[in-house]
Amino acid sequence: MDSQMGIFLFFFFLVSLPAFLTQEVGSAMIIVDGTSTIATNDDKFICATIDWWPHDKCNYNQCPWGNSSAMNLDLSHPVLAKAIQAFKPLRIRIGGSLQDRVLYDVGNLKFPCHPFIRMEDRLFGFSKGCLRMSRWDELYHLFNTTGAVLTFGLNALYGRHLIKKGVWGGAWDSSNAQDFIKYTISKGHRIDSWEFGNELSGSGVGASVDAELYGKDLVNLKKIINKLYEKSTSKPALAAPGGFFDQKWYSQFLKVSGPGVVNVLTHHIYNLGSGVDPNLVKKILDPRHLSKISETFSNLKQTINHDSPWASAWVGESGGAYNSGGRHVSNTFVNSFWYLDQLGMSSKYNTKVYCRQTLIGGNYGLLNKTTFVPNPDYYSALLWHRLMGKGVLHVGCSASFLRTYAHCSKGREGMTLLLINLSNQTAYTIDVQNRKDMYLPARERNIKESFVLHSFKRSVAWVGNRASDEALSREEYHLTPKDGDIQSQTMVLNGLPLKLTGDGGIPTLDPVRVDVKSPIHVAPLSIAFIVFPNFDAPACV
Repeated sequence: MDSQMGIFLFFFFLVSLPAFLTQEVGSAMIIVDGTSTIATNDDKFICATIDWWPHDKCNYNQCPWGNSSAMNLDLSHPVLAKAIQAFKPLRIRIGGSLQDRVLYDVGNLKFPCHPFIRMEDRLFGFSKGCLRMSRWDELYHLFNTTGAVLTFGLNALYGRHLIKKGVWGGAWDSSNAQDFIKYTISKGHRIDSWEFGNELSGSGVGASVDAELYGKDLVNLKKIINKLYEKSTSKPALAAPGGFFDQKWYSQFLKVSGPGVVNVLTHHIYNLGSGVDPNLVKKILDPRHLSKISETFSNLKQTINHDSPWASAWVGESGGAYNSGGRHVSNTFVNSFWYLDQLGMSSKYNTKVYCRQTLIGGNYGLLNKTTFVPNPDYYSALLWHRLMGKGVLHVGCSASFLRTYAHCSKGREGMTLLLINLSNQTAYTIDVQNRKDMYLPARERNIKESFVLHSFKRSVAWVGNRASDEALSREEYHLTPKDGDIQSQTMVLNGLPLKLTGDGGIPTLDPVRVDVKSPIHVAPLSIAFIVFPNFDAPACV
């Protein structure tokens, strides 16, 4: 055991002593199958959104947005750039409820260019709002300098009219979107994907569009994109519909739009309910509640296989609790139980990208809307992005309150395990087994382990003892809340609170190294990423 690990264990023992005297200790067996992947992610799986909501978007007698929208966000704030850069790269989606109320101040715009104004009798309680091209250039400059990958949600209601309550009809007027795309191309602004509309699927949220009409509009938009980008070396993908999954509606619009039109099938998730629900924490810590959303992932996967095998599945927006998230919940440590479980679960169903609502803004921002200081989920996202690779592995666990996910390690050989302990009183001692070795006779297994360890020592002997020790170790990242308060806004990594550096930079997220053959210990209501550099996983080579 090295000195770093010794300091960590001593500190962990001191802060955990009161709880240790009352907690239970359980054992769990985890079996990982590294022979094949069950699904794959995109390299840029982690995504965060920037919304359009103005400062006077309010819910439940609170107004949690401030100046965090695409229209008024302080793009020069040094923490903002550093927070984005840390991902190398971060995918950003610009979109949200007011997306279908946004006008682009370019070309022959038929309306005056004004900001959003509170108007209770209008869709979502606001007038149309206008994005000036000077602001768009400023936004793009931030994304370009920080290496962000951009998805932009277009207005899909432009030119339509209200037919009856909540239902919009008429032809989509593509002129404003077309002029905006032309301008974007002329300025050399690189877009990874254009998304069409926001939450118009099924019965919609505030507004809906008939699936057949929507499908025809997608064909039109695809033609526009193909024509405008015909001389470009790369063509943006087309994503749709950016709404809540409705199997019948999704299938219908896909049949109308036809093969190859939609590249990315996006859907939204708010499976914790309303932001004012007093049971948010209880839902987050209930494994049965967390698992309910797996049906949506499964049904969407089946729809893609049947109706659009050429398309990828994305979670285009997910904030857990709707209407700006839960105050003192969505921006605290406890939300990482929900968030990381979502990332792990969605991955198993071949979800390529997961966009978190939001990067900044509302109660669910990864960054504080005023100080820009990262909330706990920011660090959860960053650790996932750095440690969890594209290949998703099958993993089995014997403990019901221990959520487990396994991926090929990112950028290197081996396997990374994500452990989420939802129990408030049981600490787990965990034994990890490789499924491919479980059917070997005991003698063969012992010979293999001895041979592997001997080979590791020989292969690194020229580096020295430290390298040899690391070759026989695993890396552990234990996440706990400050002072044991799961609704703390400070996350603790291996006993040390995470906070910005003196110059406002993102702190290094360093692991502790542990003997690879020792059991794993996971405290109650804690999360751990465990990296096994030498785990024998042929699927990850």
